[in-house]
Amino acid sequence: MNIQTFMQGYKAAWEARDPALFAALFHADGVYHNTPFQVQTGRAALVEYWKRVQLQEDVQVAFTVLADQGDAGLAHWHVTYQVASEELFQIWARSTGTGLPARKPGEPLPRMVLDGVLQATFAQGLCAEARIWWHSMPQVA
Repeated sequence: MNIQTFMQGYKAAWEARDPALFAALFHADGVYHNTPFQVQTGRAALVEYWKRVQLQEDVQVAFTVLADQGDAGLAHWHVTYQVASEELFQIWARSTGTGLPARKPGEPLPRMVLDGVLQATFAQGLCAEARIWWHSMPQVA
């Protein structure tokens, strides 16, 4: 596996909203830093973390590989999705530290935009460690 193959799998797992497909990209003891201060280690933790994507709908992922050294790589990614539950909206607000945007009762949940960079290392055909740095915001109509 290299960064191109990994990102194709990352895109497929996210768009399918499939935690098992995501975890299968990693070694059994693989490490995923979803922020600089939060880390998931091992496939069970990866699956548990990735379950939040099941609260997203109409996910669209695009990426560009920025560097590929075979056993390591860097990619820029861009994601849009429709928030499908109030629970996910609350998770997003807590994780970004920006609080909830004002919404009137009955207004639809927003479509979100995420943009970030992923750095990964690979060994024996799977990802050993991946780190992402990202930001998100409601998509402007």
